[in-house]
Amino acid sequence: MAFFLRALRLLTIVVWVGGLSFFAFVLAPVAFGVLPSTHEAGLVVGGTLTVLNGIGQLCGGFFALATLLLWARARVQARTLLITQLLFVVLMMIATAYVQVSVMPAMERDRIAAGGIVDAVPPGNPARMDFDRLHTRSEQAEGAVLALGFLVVMLMGWVIRPSKAAASAT
Repeated sequence: MAFFLRALRLLTIVVWVGGLSFFAFVLAPVAFGVLPSTHEAGLVVGGTLTVLNGIGQLCGGFFALATLLLWARARVQARTLLITQLLFVVLMMIATAYVQVSVMPAMERDRIAAGGIVDAVPPGNPARMDFDRLHTRSEQAEGAVLALGFLVVMLMGWVIRPSKAAASAT
């Protein structure tokens, strides 16, 4: 059972962090570099981010459940590490939900208020200014999610070794 839970945690964090990495370093740059307009690239990137955020929430939920089940069976030394990982994943889920539920709908309202294509209105347009502000906020939140994900992966690689006294007692 413990093997299955550890494997599930690893799979979920790899899918989430790997998806975010692919999105940030491959999909978004290619979309904005290849598609004929920033509007079309934005539609692809926004749609992809919606799906990716859903995957992240699902992965985060399974990660949290598996972590709690492992925590209940873990030695005292391992519990702190598991709780730290869980805390980071919960923060990732909160930031992801914030972007998905608050930021992205507000950006869509701004896009519609700008006539459908944000780049078609002057930079001083209030809808465009708010869109740009929210876009920056989205990038920062998603960047924080990715950074926390990298930390979780590193913490998962941390092996807690028994103390010399505990090892010699066995």
